[in-house]
Amino acid sequence: MSENQNTEYKRSWRDEDLKWVCGFANADGGELVIGRNDRGEVVGIPHAGRLLEELPNKVRDLLGIMVDVNLRSEAGLESLEIRVEAYPSPVSYRGEYLVRSGSTNQMLKGAALDRFLLRKYGRTWDSAPLPGLSVEDLDADVLRGFCEQAAKSGRLGTEALDDDDAGLIDKLRLVEGERPLG
Repeated sequence: MSENQNTEYKRSWRDEDLKWVCGFANADGGELVIGRNDRGEVVGIPHAGRLLEELPNKVRDLLGIMVDVNLRSEAGLESLEIRVEAYPSPVSYRGEYLVRSGSTNQMLKGAALDRFLLRKYGRTWDSAPLPGLSVEDLDADVLRGFCEQAAKSGRLGTEALDDDDAGLIDKLRLVEGERPLG
């Protein structure tokens, strides 16, 4: 049995292994097994009983999520399975957002982090506010092109294309709570 998208093996526990728990929570869920080598062979861990009690609290306190921690015994050696569900909201490890991809953990940055956070909150890039942007900053021709593309994709009703440029901008002013120009 080898590591994959939903399984990671560690010979021993280190607190930085919480990054793997975070990565699973932000992806499709998975299982972190402590006491197995990279080939999945059981090597055992000392103090498994103590870790069985400590790990759920560490995960809760540092990641804010709950996981199942199970003690396993094979060939007289103990290991721990940490089962992580996929979480609908973003989970961070000390301010870092990680996601499981294949048999690796990827730290999200820049545009990938933006996309991830928007998706977790059920939003899209065009619904995110831009602080300091006003209607006066918009170019009517660019707005028209945007509306045409939005209508083609079905994200905007075609009736909006019947408005002239001033009408489109006036609609935006209403959305912002301002008075139309006319």
